Amino acid sequence: MAKHSIILGNVGNFTDRFMGVGYQRDYTLEEMFDRVKSVKGVTGVELVGNWHINERNFKQVKKNLERTELSLVSIIPDHFGIPEYGKGAFTSKDPKIREKAVSDTKVMIDIAVELGGDLISLWPGQDGYDYFFQGNYIDERGWFEEGVRACCTYRPSCKISIEYKPKEPRNFSYASNVTSTLLMVQQINLSNLGVTIDYGHGSVAGENLAESVAILKKYGNKLFHVHMNDNYGSWDDDMITGSIHTIPFIEFFYWLKKTGYEGYISTDQYPYREDGRDACNESVRWFDVFESMVDRIDEQKITALYETGNACDISAFLRDLMFGR
Repeated sequence: MAKHSIILGNVGNFTDRFMGVGYQRDYTLEEMFDRVKSVKGVTGVELVGNWHINERNFKQVKKNLERTELSLVSIIPDHFGIPEYGKGAFTSKDPKIREKAVSDTKVMIDIAVELGGDLISLWPGQDGYDYFFQGNYIDERGWFEEGVRACCTYRPSCKISIEYKPKEPRNFSYASNVTSTLLMVQQINLSNLGVTIDYGHGSVAGENLAESVAILKKYGNKLFHVHMNDNYGSWDDDMITGSIHTIPFIEFFYWLKKTGYEGYISTDQYPYREDGRDACNESVRWFDVFESMVDRIDEQKITALYETGNACDISAFLRDLMFGR
């Protein structure tokens, strides 16, 4: 099955608009790398631009990657936490800011390659709108495509993956769900451009994430990366994987296996009141559980279930798989 990784900040301190100083203590870069390394089965780490990696500290990051023997899975450029991007990065109404979004991404591409990575995961959190009549949807989607295309053609050996989310921090995001994001990817039409599935984002978008995996496989093999967490379906709570959903996760991991996904599965969590390292460890342990369940599935039985679609037979199959009863 897939390889496992952790976004570095998941094991650090967490703030929200109520607790500006954070719920935990601050950790040094070295401490966070050690905390990631301590989670059994984790072989990679993701970094967020400006938060963990920049042009000034990449040598320090490289030293920690080598020291912990963790692979750089991806860099997520900071298109969401810089004030000048507050009204859009790739879709800003100011062409100079749009140019900066591209140039900042190119810097992260260069750093990723220098550190042995080959993936940039774009989360365009500020690329959207809040009010009706605020956005020129056609122009701004066009600007988004132009910016992403410029990033993809800069170093074609480096993959670019767009992570979608329906809302937050904007009330409406342009990369809002799997199909709208895939449509833009197909419009740009470059082999090194794909999609990142964040389970929680897709859940808030009302998706069945197993079908989302299948859609990306069928229409171009465009699933490049996966972020895992859990929520109740109404907000991106970024909770421990498996704390809310069970059967949907089994189907999700089944379709990852069925479609031949070989990339990393990363934790993407905000365990405000829990120890971040322990919360990530719990998610990875649940990855193991779901993957082992999927490995026990009899393909002949699944094929027969698909042929009939009998919900009672499906229920019995899952009950036996989960509980042996």
